[in-house]
Amino acid sequence: MNGCTKQIMIMIMIRKLPGIARIAAISGVLALWSRPALLPAFAQTPPGAAPAANSAPASPLAPFVIQNVIVHDPSTIVKCKDEFWVFYTGRGVPSWHSKDLVKWESGPPVFTNAPGWVVENVPANRRLDHWAPDIARVGGRYLLYYAASTFGKNTSGIGLASNPTLDPADPAYHWTDEGLVIKSGTNDDFNTIDPAIFQDTDGSLWLSFGSFWSGIRLIQLDRDSGKRITPDFPVLSLAHYDSIEASYIYQHGGYYYLFVDWGMCCRGANSTYNIRLGRSQRITGPYLDKEGKNMLSGGGSLFLGTTGPLVGPGHAGIIVDNGTNWFSCHFESGGAGRRGSVLAIVPLRWNADGWPELDVTR
Repeated sequence: MNGCTKQIMIMIMIRKLPGIARIAAISGVLALWSRPALLPAFAQTPPGAAPAANSAPASPLAPFVIQNVIVHDPSTIVKCKDEFWVFYTGRGVPSWHSKDLVKWESGPPVFTNAPGWVVENVPANRRLDHWAPDIARVGGRYLLYYAASTFGKNTSGIGLASNPTLDPADPAYHWTDEGLVIKSGTNDDFNTIDPAIFQDTDGSLWLSFGSFWSGIRLIQLDRDSGKRITPDFPVLSLAHYDSIEASYIYQHGGYYYLFVDWGMCCRGANSTYNIRLGRSQRITGPYLDKEGKNMLSGGGSLFLGTTGPLVGPGHAGIIVDNGTNWFSCHFESGGAGRRGSVLAIVPLRWNADGWPELDVTR
């Protein structure tokens, strides 16, 4: 979710308070927004590692950060033919592609003109500003979900685009605007942004989404259309926290793992983003963290936080290639003096208790 959205939303609510209460609330919020992340996932500096340019302790994740790939809210990485693709927040849903997950080149955007459903349902969203896409190959085509929203409100929607291939040189290459999947407005207690697609082993298709408001939600999709399986299918609740978004579901070893972000994004080196998780034996939950706390009640074990100069990890994804599990996310500050979020791709392993952890020993 765009940081400005959250800040404007909060300030709008504060303006409704009486004078003294308003001053106190503003002081508290400013103190919170200036607070650095407090939950590093890796506290140790590897032996012999040199400090980063900003004098923060070096991070063991540094070798896995691709400093020249500027992305925010990256999608799950997918493969088409012999190339990997990742899509991200920006004008028209831009992309990067790579043959080896190391060297990346800028790719074409999904849209060059605003989809019709955005103009109709989220008229305040202009300039092809689309957020937090996610993508998966379903059947014979790639389904890409993305969000459009309104600053300071939950007037938002999630749209779908499809393509039989991601290779621009392929004659079949063409993005089709499939329209609106689900929307939210002032009468809803959820926010339809940050979509994440999940394919179950039984062939069913699901979409998780949500930001702030009532938290992370889930709907089932129809495999053929990619849209909501029925118009009245319930919007299920998976997780709640006072600052939560960027959900992602992954299945492994009989469990569904739900990754989410806590904290405030889009503030560079001052981001408080950190990735939390829980797991369930059912796609619909309940999702419990390592301590057994339900994520609907504020549970969520820390998976990855700020580590050294790498600040504000967000938007989890997992891809398996040639037997290796790779975890992807962005860091809002890569510690190299560049502006913008950077892409990280880190080896992942599963411990004896069945929980995922980053394998920085590779």
